[in-house]
Amino acid sequence: MRFIRKKRSLLLTCFLACSFLVSCSAPSNVEKAINEQVLHFGLGAEPQHLDPHLATSVAAHNILSALLEGLIGEDPKTLKPVPGVAERWAVSDDKKTYTFYLRNNAKWHNGDPVTAHDFAYSYRRILNPSLGAQYASMLHVLKNAKAYHSGAKTWKEANVGVTAIDDLTLQLTLENQTPYFLELINHYSWFPVHPPTIEKFGAFEQIGTPWTKPANFVGNGPFSLSDHRINSVIEVRADPHYWDANQTKLSGIRFYPIETTDTEERAFRSGFLHVTQSVSSDRIEYLQQKHPEWIHFEPYLGTYYYRFNVTTPPFDDLRVRKALSLSVNRKVLVEKVLKGGQLPAYCFTPPDTGGFTAKVGYTYNPEEAKALLDSYLNEKGILSLPPIELNYNTSEAHKKVAEALQSMWKTSLGIEIKLLNMEWKVFLSSISKGDYSLARAGWIGDYVDANTFLHLWRSKDGNNLTGWSNQEYDHSLALAEQSLSPQERFTHFQKCEDLLAQEIPILPLYFYVHVSLRHPTVQGWHPTLLDHHPYKHIYLERRIKE
Repeated sequence: MRFIRKKRSLLLTCFLACSFLVSCSAPSNVEKAINEQVLHFGLGAEPQHLDPHLATSVAAHNILSALLEGLIGEDPKTLKPVPGVAERWAVSDDKKTYTFYLRNNAKWHNGDPVTAHDFAYSYRRILNPSLGAQYASMLHVLKNAKAYHSGAKTWKEANVGVTAIDDLTLQLTLENQTPYFLELINHYSWFPVHPPTIEKFGAFEQIGTPWTKPANFVGNGPFSLSDHRINSVIEVRADPHYWDANQTKLSGIRFYPIETTDTEERAFRSGFLHVTQSVSSDRIEYLQQKHPEWIHFEPYLGTYYYRFNVTTPPFDDLRVRKALSLSVNRKVLVEKVLKGGQLPAYCFTPPDTGGFTAKVGYTYNPEEAKALLDSYLNEKGILSLPPIELNYNTSEAHKKVAEALQSMWKTSLGIEIKLLNMEWKVFLSSISKGDYSLARAGWIGDYVDANTFLHLWRSKDGNNLTGWSNQEYDHSLALAEQSLSPQERFTHFQKCEDLLAQEIPILPLYFYVHVSLRHPTVQGWHPTLLDHHPYKHIYLERRIKE
């Protein structure tokens, strides 16, 4: 496996090196882009899937939001819902039934009309238990969707709240009032897939069929997939069949999965990229001083944390998990290591998420940490814990955080932490299989509500990969989802936060700030809490300073 990772890394390095050499003797990507209107985008990592019903990463979102479009879109400045495939919608008096009226000119990239039946098919597909979609629980807000997803009933028996009234009318019925429903359905898990293409390349619920390859992919978004070279480049081109093609200014986007921040910065400085995914903490001060026009600090609704595998020793014992938690100095981590304006995370949900701010639950107390670990060691009759593996994916930022915690835990507890660096896809695979003890993680909100963070830790949720389960937690979250009063919802959310802090299946470390490099020629790009930037509003233009 190490050989494969090195080989792929070498291929990407060679690809970039060649590109840089060419740029020395020819116009750079950025220089050519004004005329070509092609955005060159640092992706950060190769996405594991381009199937919207199996994707689970920010990298996948960045690509899928170009290739596919759901019922609604987002305002580029506020992210408020705007018409997408649905040109309008109506809501019942009890706020539990939404009727969407689709555009008669919405088309798939092969020219087929996009219909309400396509959406119904897509929702049935992601909820099919055989597909094993991690994000299927996002659709549990639909009436009886959970019963179908559990495998207890067929789609017809469950009578899931999805009805294609006719080709252009889709009715969705909810279990309960869901204040954030319109924001929720803009997530890629709600994007439609093209039924004939799915059926052409495999069974309805089959995973890993070739339908996502460039020659086969049929989407309905502003761009179509034209090239995909693994760990090298993913290219999309403006599609003439898109209903709003006349308003799409870019002719294409090239996404580069560059996992190391230093390589990404070099690519940016050489004119190879317009946008980077991140910036090395060691470079922030220099770039602020020398190139303030490049570096951007933007709000980002996300939490960086570590997962414990609570099903295996030593993390099946609360004392060990709590000892590691109490010996993390988050203030030092953000001020001395990260240096990007991040906030220490003493709870899991970022402050003021949809109006909810959780109380402090995680604290710093190395003395109590040492006592807890000693209690565990004495009970087991051992002098120290065996070395613990910490999994993280290739990134200088992840490495620095891991090294900082490695040092803290060595100093406070005498614990040896072995750092295990993995390529992104390998990392995701190991986590999904539960093949880890301790692993880094990050969660970016899918919509602006505390539920997008707290639903992760429900029993058997596709994203809860800790092995932790708590019925009281599940009950409190269910009550929050059913509550009509914001204050009632916040009370139930706080109960969930309290339970996380008491049982510690996860270790929140800091709240994100998105630090990136962006070339001044990129226009129509606005800072947003979710780091969403609808591509059809973006264009490239050189502006002369007055």
